[in-house]
Amino acid sequence: MRFLIDTECWLWGLAEPDRLNSKARELIVNRDSQVYLSAVSSFEIAVKAAIGKLTLPEPPPVYVPRRMALQNINSLAIEHAHALRVYSLPPHHKDPFDRLLIAQAQVESLPIMTADRQFVNYDVRLIWAGDPRFAPERRRSPREQENSR
Repeated sequence: MRFLIDTECWLWGLAEPDRLNSKARELIVNRDSQVYLSAVSSFEIAVKAAIGKLTLPEPPPVYVPRRMALQNINSLAIEHAHALRVYSLPPHHKDPFDRLLIAQAQVESLPIMTADRQFVNYDVRLIWAGDPRFAPERRRSPREQENSR
């Protein structure tokens, strides 16, 4: 399975794997999975570490590439098409890092692994990584609602 992993889920998988549900943990370690970590996640990690909102055992320029290599994580670059897709996203989520991840998932036709309930408001396939008892129901688009009648 190919999927994009949300920054928070990737960090949890490294430092606090029990915060992820068992399905998410299995998908991350499955050698048949093609897991993608966006450059926007590296940017988010670098920004948050620099301002003291994130503590890592090593500086981000060492920590991120080293862990990606150990986990065989694929890199997803930020392209102009990704950045420009953000323009067409409804304003459900205010976090610019997450908005860009959603845009990348849409443009690349990748499901995104997340535990962020706000992602359900977007037209993107989700792999729910949080507590399965609290998995959000995906809101159906007007077109999906029309087709179900």
